[in-house]
Amino acid sequence: MVYPVIIPYLQADYDLSLTIAGLLVTVLWFFAAIGQLPGGILADRYDERALMTVSTVVVAAALGLVVTSSSPVILFFATAIWGLGHSLYPIARITLLSELYSERLGSALGVTMATGDIGQTVLPPIAGAFAAVIAWQIGLGFVAPLLVLAGLSVLATSSSDVSAEGATKTRSIRETLHVVTELRNPAMGFMTVILFLYMFIWQSFTAFYPTYLTTVKGLSSQLAGVLFGFFFAVGVVVKPVAGVAYDRIGMRRSLIGILTPAAAGFLLLPALNGVWLLGGITALISTMLGTGAVTQSFLADSFSDERQGAGLGVIRTLTASLAAGGPVLFGVVGDHGYFDEGYVVLAVIMAVVIALTVWMPEEN
Repeated sequence: MVYPVIIPYLQADYDLSLTIAGLLVTVLWFFAAIGQLPGGILADRYDERALMTVSTVVVAAALGLVVTSSSPVILFFATAIWGLGHSLYPIARITLLSELYSERLGSALGVTMATGDIGQTVLPPIAGAFAAVIAWQIGLGFVAPLLVLAGLSVLATSSSDVSAEGATKTRSIRETLHVVTELRNPAMGFMTVILFLYMFIWQSFTAFYPTYLTTVKGLSSQLAGVLFGFFFAVGVVVKPVAGVAYDRIGMRRSLIGILTPAAAGFLLLPALNGVWLLGGITALISTMLGTGAVTQSFLADSFSDERQGAGLGVIRTLTASLAAGGPVLFGVVGDHGYFDEGYVVLAVIMAVVIALTVWMPEEN
């Protein structure tokens, strides 16, 4: 989430249009998506702690390549490696948590995702300040050593017993591929479409929100970074609440409650100006951050233990790779001066997601 804050600096240094800058974010999310199926299979077969550590180290190395890139070609290549490294982490985290907290997965996942939002609250404003005062390379590069330390901490402090148990769950790739039979449930099909549309909205919004705040709403880059961080700060509260709601009242009601304020926020955003009003709209939109705790818990609970990682990998790869087109499409919209209309379209798509949630068949 530091990337959107430094996009204006990348545009200046590499002479990128909004469309090309959007393509850069699309490359990041696309490669982060296509690696999740093999990442899920590996999470079923091997130590999740090792996968998470490898992920953080690869991402740190890719960031080093990004900040030293001498051309757009190298920048795009490094961004692709960054995405592939990232793809190893999410499913390994979910399968490890599902083993540790099998009866309270929604709550555990909500809390874990909320701690991520603390980083996403703090780091974008710091990156924006470094980029404005020193250089964008410092604004992005300072995260790399922190990632390495975090990855080594995961390896050193997580329970090896649980990971070893997860490593013996699946013995056959052919057996893993049988996960397709578990995708025939109509409720699973609805959830896959819901997840795709949500990720399309989320990736489109986060890719250009700081740019929108500076170019359309007239805020400084530092203030835009603060508001972007505030978006995730609200998520620190929303995600644990969403996880608890999933555990207590189920997927349908919790998801509708999370997405309705976000749809209203997208609709109101083009019409309102001023820092305080934009802060309120940002808070409304950020309620959608609770979606992950609900949808990921639902999907994890829907697969058998033996195929949980592969099942999540299939769905996340399919939905996220298709949704990765969102940033480049939104960049085209911005290049043609239709940012405001783009947010209205996001509101309509969010309304469709809410409708699908209402119509979704009862889960088995």
